[in-house]
Amino acid sequence: MGDWMIRTVAVVSLSSGILGEPFARHELEIGLRRLEEMGLTVRFMPNALKGMDYVARHPEARAADLLQAMADPDIDMILCAIGGDDTYRLLPYLFDHDELKKAAAQKVFLGFSDTTLNHFMLHKVGIRSFYGQSFLSDICELGDGILPYTRRYFEELIQTGGIREVAPSGVWYEERASFGPDQVGKPLRSHPNRGFELLQGPPVFSGKILGGCIDSLYDFFSGERYTDMPVLCRKYGLFPEDWHGRILLLESSEEKMPPEKYRAALEALKRTGVFGAVSGVLVGKPMDEAYDREYRALLRDVIADPALPVLCNLSIGHAQPRCILPFGVQARVDAVNQRITFLPEE
Repeated sequence: MGDWMIRTVAVVSLSSGILGEPFARHELEIGLRRLEEMGLTVRFMPNALKGMDYVARHPEARAADLLQAMADPDIDMILCAIGGDDTYRLLPYLFDHDELKKAAAQKVFLGFSDTTLNHFMLHKVGIRSFYGQSFLSDICELGDGILPYTRRYFEELIQTGGIREVAPSGVWYEERASFGPDQVGKPLRSHPNRGFELLQGPPVFSGKILGGCIDSLYDFFSGERYTDMPVLCRKYGLFPEDWHGRILLLESSEEKMPPEKYRAALEALKRTGVFGAVSGVLVGKPMDEAYDREYRALLRDVIADPALPVLCNLSIGHAQPRCILPFGVQARVDAVNQRITFLPEE
């Protein structure tokens, strides 16, 4: 966190290259116009718009874009185009010769979903980052504008370089069935939201937040999606050994993980000792509230420690709208007053 105004934003495609596809052109143009209307200069990094096939085949090009954006002093913010599923393939190009460590600079980095792994990469080299929104998923929203709750946090981030406090959203939205040009101007269907909900444990807890998409976190340990992913994550020590005093963030993807897989993911995390070390757990609202009750029951059952605070129904991750949570900044969670407050960096 800091106190500066963001002026130049670099857009990177570190996972999927969908932003460069012709069928996404209308979304790109909407998002670009909105950022420029906010007074921002937008730079698409050299490989960000080369399309899904090229980006999938060239993890070294994705890594080069991140390193260039990190090292460029004129770039204030790195904004991920969208998530995907294989950004772990950047690991050798960022760590074999300390490339990321050498290029790393403390600037705003924002993304979510598969970008969870990029957040852990940055954490490994001591860079604080911001979780919760992306260019295509939020700035390019096909309705009349960025969703109000989402926009509130994005504007705070670009105006101040940080987030001071997060409160619940009054509504949640169903996901679109399609994203074609015919959807432009069409609003999302909304429902009243219930606010932060304490599942168990004391209502007030503190720590620095780290975590992200539980699907991606499970892939740290499971070779179901990519057999080499756990191997690379272990080789580069991507999952931190020390979680004492941290707050673990968990949110679930658009794949709407079945409960049996959610249990397996929680059990994989439990084997690392993380639940015995953290000061609390934050849980994002599942997209379209899929398996919400089942996930809560599994959290209680697998954690098996009713004294560990677990706060559910945060508007973070794949359910819309989305707030932004700073990683690496001391947070105070207060379920009674429905606030998560972040302390200024000394």
